[in-house]
Amino acid sequence: MAETDAKTDAKAGAKGSAKTGAKTGAKAGAVTPRERYRAQVRTEVKEYAWQQIAEAGASALSLNAIAKQMGVSGPALYRYFAGRDELITELIRDAYRSLADAVHAAAGAGADPAGLAHVLRDWALADPHRYFLIYGTPVPGYHAPEEITGISQEIMADLLTAWTALEPDAPATPFGAHLADHRDWAGDHPAPPGVLHRALTFWTRLHGVLSLELAGHFTGMSFDPALLFESELADLTARRG
Repeated sequence: MAETDAKTDAKAGAKGSAKTGAKTGAKAGAVTPRERYRAQVRTEVKEYAWQQIAEAGASALSLNAIAKQMGVSGPALYRYFAGRDELITELIRDAYRSLADAVHAAAGAGADPAGLAHVLRDWALADPHRYFLIYGTPVPGYHAPEEITGISQEIMADLLTAWTALEPDAPATPFGAHLADHRDWAGDHPAPPGVLHRALTFWTRLHGVLSLELAGHFTGMSFDPALLFESELADLTARRG
């Protein structure tokens, strides 16, 4: 009888432990009200930060000014962002992640270099301030962490893959030979030197055209920037003999 009672107690205990474990696991995977509120505040802070950047540039970004707009004390926001640099890092991370995801989706659908260029231009035109935060003048005194470089290399990897497929036998050039030993910017992508040169030239010239367009330097010149962009693409993707 005692043995039977012991077995019954053991089974009951096992069931109770399983239920407790399940509840604990569910709680562990759930977002608490405090975590949800924290995420909401951080999102609101970033929205005000983008407004500041649009009005005065990233170098003028101020957590105290954002706190004033939100109707809270400056120290209160430091519970959500340790300082200006952490906020800038978050904005840059969001921007790079957005572009990397857009480029990767297009690359996965088979886009060639020209197709990826259109993704870049559409993304930039949708929010010029976001574009200039990551490809414009560096913010004085700010240094991005290595994780940001990793996201930017995802974008370059898709571009290098597209160029390798388009022109795997790109002819070697003196600068290409230089890039063979100076390719940290390409991460661990196996693209040959000729492709590295073509991709890098493609990337820099497109950013040159985009930066001038977004900064308004073509205003009043009475030509269509979209047609200039297409002309550059045609020249950049033409096979070199």
